[in-house]
Amino acid sequence: MSTDGNAAPTVAIETHGCKLNQADTLKLSRTFAEAGFRHVDTGEPVDVYVVNSCTVTHVADGKARHALRAARRRNPNATIVATGCYAQRSPEELRDLEEIDLVIGNAEKSTLVRQVVEWMGLPDDIRPIGDELKHTPASVSRTRAMVKIQEGCDQVCAYCIVPKVRGRERSIPVDQVVEEVACRVAEGYKEVVLTGTQLGTYGFEWPNTSLRGLIQSVLSETAAPRLRVSSLQPQEVDEDLLECWSDKRLCPHFHLPLQSGSDAVLKSMRRRYTSKEYADAIRLIRDRVPGASITADVIVGFPGETDEDFQRTYELCDSIEFADMHVFPYSIRPGTTGAHLSGQLLSDVKTLRVRRLLGLAQKQSLDFRRGVIGETRFVLWELNPVGEPDSDEGLRWSGLTEDYVRVAAAGETGLGNRITPVRLMSVDETGVLAELINLASH
Repeated sequence: MSTDGNAAPTVAIETHGCKLNQADTLKLSRTFAEAGFRHVDTGEPVDVYVVNSCTVTHVADGKARHALRAARRRNPNATIVATGCYAQRSPEELRDLEEIDLVIGNAEKSTLVRQVVEWMGLPDDIRPIGDELKHTPASVSRTRAMVKIQEGCDQVCAYCIVPKVRGRERSIPVDQVVEEVACRVAEGYKEVVLTGTQLGTYGFEWPNTSLRGLIQSVLSETAAPRLRVSSLQPQEVDEDLLECWSDKRLCPHFHLPLQSGSDAVLKSMRRRYTSKEYADAIRLIRDRVPGASITADVIVGFPGETDEDFQRTYELCDSIEFADMHVFPYSIRPGTTGAHLSGQLLSDVKTLRVRRLLGLAQKQSLDFRRGVIGETRFVLWELNPVGEPDSDEGLRWSGLTEDYVRVAAAGETGLGNRITPVRLMSVDETGVLAELINLASH
């Protein structure tokens, strides 16, 4: 323990899964800092190690268990905490692991730091009172701040455990969102990502409140250099919402989960759109926001998916030409309708279909990147370049463009957390190599 004398106890948080978990981690980080803890990287010796888990697939569960056991091996005397969606779904399963001290689900996340302090028997005098740390970044490793605007889901898709681990839909009031965005900007973040489970239903609890209105409020009332919307459902895309993208601070990148291109499978999944409605939403985006990049999630091997169903999915994806696709094999989640459906597919069948669709995804990603070569973009550079400034190669910086292209460029020190113009020069394995146009920050 590092709590002897005047040394602050240390904490590390390992985050799995979605941007919503990243937003939760940012809030936990601040609460730990306000309680007198010092943040360290996950590979360093630590007094408290928190795994903010995902449970969207059985693979995610396994990753969380592995992380918790590894944390105990590296830190035999630390307090090991499991939180997040896995902890919410199966707390007893995690409590059976001898490596874990505390299991705290999403419903109790707001009390996590207090529970840790009590578990460790720490004195009250390590917990400063007041807002002196309110505008202090909890982490220096990120340039984008995830701001939660909405929580929960009422859609109850047949494959999805999220409604059980995140609860019913509920929105965060506009003024609170605007205040948090302003705080993150004051801390120095150059990009804010609005996150949630169902962003398009934002504000349904109140009259004259919508996602469009929230975006307009954030743009007009804060100085955020960049604002990004994490994801939308296709049925939520309309002309009124897309008008917001006339403000160039709003990043022209849209993530629309597809899940399947077969209407029969979409119906079985309880998705609220058809393949035609999805394609129509894509066309509307490309018409109203020219040059926008569009990415998608696809689930392969849902119960009852035939060869013809999969072929329809493949053909729809092929016709849309995504900038990128995240392809997942269907994973049975206890507590969902899909777990009880007949027609569960063999893993070999799912593997073959995933492999085929991933091949298309890789081709489309390469085509998209090739299509932007020679163009100018603005890149938000991340904080940890590779290399040495005095070497022949110099520093190699990495960052994202406004349309979510991963870019690498050689440059001098001091690019981190700056937005600068680049010329996209050539494609590499994971992104695009670029040339700095000038070093004027924006």
